[in-house]
Amino acid sequence: MIRLDHRDPMPEPLRGAILALGNFDGFHQGHQAVVGEAVSWARAEGRPAIVATFDPHPMRHFRPDAPPFRLTTLDQREELFAAAGADAMLVFHFDAAMAGMPAPDWAEGMISRHIGAAGIVTGEDFTFGKGRGGNPDLLRERGVATRTVAAVHDEAGPISSSRIRAALQAGDCETAARLLTRPFAIRGTVQHGDKLGRTIGYPTANLDMGHYLRPRYGIYAVTGRLPDGRIVPGAANLGVRPSFDPPKELLEPYFFDFSGDLYGREIEVALHHFLRPEAKFDTLDALTAQMARDCDEARRLLASSSAA
Repeated sequence: MIRLDHRDPMPEPLRGAILALGNFDGFHQGHQAVVGEAVSWARAEGRPAIVATFDPHPMRHFRPDAPPFRLTTLDQREELFAAAGADAMLVFHFDAAMAGMPAPDWAEGMISRHIGAAGIVTGEDFTFGKGRGGNPDLLRERGVATRTVAAVHDEAGPISSSRIRAALQAGDCETAARLLTRPFAIRGTVQHGDKLGRTIGYPTANLDMGHYLRPRYGIYAVTGRLPDGRIVPGAANLGVRPSFDPPKELLEPYFFDFSGDLYGREIEVALHHFLRPEAKFDTLDALTAQMARDCDEARRLLASSSAA
């Protein structure tokens, strides 16, 4: 998979590509349909398939104080796009200049001349350019071959990133996973903590949440993908650890039957099931007893999921 920057010249072999254009944060079922159409079109015509995404997300420019809301990092999106069959990922670095670009300049200057796309695939409701003044019809009017893909629906309506965020904020990992077609996963570098978990028999791999959406605080059944590719089951606390002072927001997975040094290494933690909200315990004994129950429940749920 090739990663491209819109500020750089387009490599000549990738000109004439079919471009899937959108934010694609989360890469849920609806996004997958758009990219699938672009890949199919590209393969039918013997062209490269490129997926374009925005980073930072336009919302971060227009609402810089918005709480964290990302569902995927660029690296995660790149892997997902590659798995969907794309040849390259094009990153639009969204800034004031891009926000102020009139839609016709987008269509003619960016899409046609700079990128040299032979065709564009978007969702039906995709807009672009200053004041959201552009849409697929404008692309067609400017001579860009354009296809649109309808939203994917389930029994509750159109599948969207906002629905996934709402599910995660409610602790509904199962709905989020169904809409995403995989569990929501947080990727980060393991950092040194206060090592309190180690002293009570539950060493954790601490991750900063960064720009990710904050799911409901609490205890989760999780799996971790380790640097060597192994998938290990575990339980994790996501939140501010109310039993310890000072409060500190972390994702703290404890992986069952694992021993090793993960400090400074990148791992990915997938949230499978919400077990309970965070709680404050008066004694360490009460805390460790509850943690043992949490781990037993996480093992049970993860085993049931694997068997399903």
